Amino acid sequence: MFLRHACLALLLAGAAGTALAQSACEAPALPAHLAGWSAPVARVAARDAASAQAAPLVPGQAVDLALAPVREVRFAAEPGKHPDPESHAGLAGLTVTKAGKYRVAADSPVWIDVVAAGRPLPSAGHGHGPACSGIRKMVDFQLEPGRYLLQIAGSAGASARVLVAALPAGEVEAEGSR
Repeated sequence: MFLRHACLALLLAGAAGTALAQSACEAPALPAHLAGWSAPVARVAARDAASAQAAPLVPGQAVDLALAPVREVRFAAEPGKHPDPESHAGLAGLTVTKAGKYRVAADSPVWIDVVAAGRPLPSAGHGHGPACSGIRKMVDFQLEPGRYLLQIAGSAGASARVLVAALPAGEVEAEGSR
């Protein structure tokens, strides 16, 4: 009997500790350029470049992208990191009207490429989102006005939340590992 009570006490203490740890992490107030993160719209990612412009991303608006198994996706350019054959991927169109640095934020450790004219663009910085924000990864790109493709590869899950946002002048670039 004592052993059952001791086990129950340990279980309850562990649950209370977990709840306390979760409540201690409150979502931070995000900078204005990332404010759209908390109100995503649902979209289905394209499986090829030709279909990607049909429902383009809107800078500043987060999307929960439904992804396809990577074997069903024809990338516009070879991803910078070869995705696991069991992972998910997708493409989305993006139109930029003003030159500047743009940040692509994602909720998981996916590979992010921005493609122009069939070539992936070099990133201008990498980093992680603010603690407790749900933003796991950020990659910055210097973009000119024009049309681009956003490629997401290597997602363990069948969806990924992403947000493309113009960085305000003077914003510090993301730093860290990609």
